Amino acid sequence: MALKGAQASCKPAQTEFRATQFAEPLRRSGTIFTELDKPETAIASNANLPDSAGRLLALDLGARFVGVAVSDELRITANPLPAIERRSWKDLLRRVTTMIKSYDAQGLVIGLPLSLAGAERSAAQGARETAAKFQRSLDLPVYLHDERLTTLTATAQLKAAGRSPSEIKRQVDSESAAVILSDFMAHAAHAQRMNPR
Repeated sequence: MALKGAQASCKPAQTEFRATQFAEPLRRSGTIFTELDKPETAIASNANLPDSAGRLLALDLGARFVGVAVSDELRITANPLPAIERRSWKDLLRRVTTMIKSYDAQGLVIGLPLSLAGAERSAAQGARETAAKFQRSLDLPVYLHDERLTTLTATAQLKAAGRSPSEIKRQVDSESAAVILSDFMAHAAHAQRMNPR
C-alpha cells in the first residue's frame, strides 16, 4: 500500500549532533534525515522524527547484500538480523515487507552513504532512489541516515568480539545496519530532548 498525503515541510537543522556510543575506536558525526518529501530529496531536520515507541527496522544497502537490523520496542538497542542477498527490487521489497510485519516495525531507516566530506555520489543517489521506492510501497515512514564509517565501526566491533575474518565478512553488513540504527535512535532521542513537542 502506498503512502498518501503530503509531508509537512521542514526547516533545515541548525545543529549537527555528534554520536557518542561508537566513540571508540572511531568518532563520527551525522545528521538526522527525516521522511522523504520528494524522491530526490532527504531533508536534514529535527522535525517529523519517529514516535518514541515501537520497533524500527534498518537497512544497509550493499551491491550484493543488504544488512538488516531491528530495534527493541523502546528503541534502546539495535540487533543485527541475517543479511538479505540482493536479487531484484521485487524480492527485496517482499522480504523487507515480511520483516516489517514480523517485527511490527513502525519505521524503516536506510543508510545514506555519503563521502567522508559529506558529498553525495552514485551510491548515495542509489540509496535515495531505493528509499523513495520503499516510501511509495510501504505504509510506514522511511528515513535516511548518514552512514559514514559504519562499516569500519562494525568491523572493529566484530573484531573486538573475537569474530574470525570469515565471520566478520558474513556478519559485517547487518552489524553495519545495527550501527546505523543505533546512531539514528541516539540522534532522534537527542533531538527530541532538545526540541520537545
